Amino acid sequence: MKILLLGKDGQVGWELQRALAPLGELHALGRMDLGLCDTDGLRARVRAIAPDVIVNAAAWTAVDRAESEEAAAQAVNARAPTVLAEEAARMNAWLVHYSTDYVFDGRKDGAYNEQDAVNPLSAYGRSKAAGEEGIRASGVRHLILRTGWVFGRGQNFAHTILSLARERERIKVVADQFGAPTAAELLADVTALALYRIAAMGAGADALSGTYHVAAGGRTSWHAYARHLVAEATAAGAPLRATPEGILPIATADWPTPAARPANGALDCSKFRAAFGLVLPDWRHHLNRFVATLVADSKVSRS
Repeated sequence: MKILLLGKDGQVGWELQRALAPLGELHALGRMDLGLCDTDGLRARVRAIAPDVIVNAAAWTAVDRAESEEAAAQAVNARAPTVLAEEAARMNAWLVHYSTDYVFDGRKDGAYNEQDAVNPLSAYGRSKAAGEEGIRASGVRHLILRTGWVFGRGQNFAHTILSLARERERIKVVADQFGAPTAAELLADVTALALYRIAAMGAGADALSGTYHVAAGGRTSWHAYARHLVAEATAAGAPLRATPEGILPIATADWPTPAARPANGALDCSKFRAAFGLVLPDWRHHLNRFVATLVADSKVSRS
């Protein structure tokens, strides 16, 4: 299997380099290797490599900046995936693409499933929804994997909270938005396992083409997530000024941002579990390991 990975330096892309390598010949490209806004260059590179699978982990993720730069977000999150889909369809390859809970408006009481109508609240959400539609319209065999609250290598909510907890005794965190913190490591591993199954099934795998929700199990708020981070880091020996009690709940209305966020980002992953036979663990499983590793690495760097 020849695999083309785009976005190798992002949180998910970094983990995908490890997870996809055992599946075959991996060509991993980052921002410095290929510009997603250069559609002609993108088509030419795909044709030159002629992969069996394209895994697109590249994306515009600056949610608030997308409100003032929607055209740029659309170019990366909508037009580029559509071009990849068209090229993959032309060579009868598979496309794996990552999307987001931000395609929903967050007004549903329960977890969203794949049949729920999209209704994004933000420019970022609109760009991701448009990317999904472009992929489906191409006719390519695909896996669109919707996820949310991703953490891993690089800048993210978990890193921000732990950094603030070293500096402050009190931190205000939104308590009325809900989702499931999902490890980039988990997304990479389940992607590799899904592709392994597709390869093993041959032509019969075409029935697996479609949109799936892939997120860690359970549900929490940003506030409870932050408290858990601080508690775990403290237990691991991190020298924090903040305690879990110092993480103070606030309403979304008290923390205005340029882009609106869905209040409910919970995703029902039963379709993915049934199709691929994979159980997605509770969000604390990978998060606790992530925090323990961060604390251990910081101790080594200080020694």
